[in-house]
Amino acid sequence: MKLIIAYIQPHVLNEVKQELYKAEVYKMSVTNALGCGQQKGYTEHYRGVEMEVNLLKKVRIEIAVNDNFVKPTVDAIIRGGRSGDIGDGKIFVLPVEETIRIRTGETGPAAIG
Repeated sequence: MKLIIAYIQPHVLNEVKQELYKAEVYKMSVTNALGCGQQKGYTEHYRGVEMEVNLLKKVRIEIAVNDNFVKPTVDAIIRGGRSGDIGDGKIFVLPVEETIRIRTGETGPAAIG
């Protein structure tokens, strides 16, 4: 079992979701996030004051999958989110020690579905 965490640009969320659906990955959590990386932000003027904006809007997607779904899930995120420009995002794949479905009490791979 793995937890896949992806940070992507907000405007590509629908494309990423469509690619995930094509890969038969339907369960996910999506959160708005702020962050900076190689983009380093930009400078903006607000009411005559120069401000540096270095935390840019991102979307964080979390998907728990069984081991046989890791590669299709990662490939789908890449297909939907890649523009080739700096700031496309990152994907992290982490091991999951245990999963428990609260409703039924199922554990392990059966709890992920």
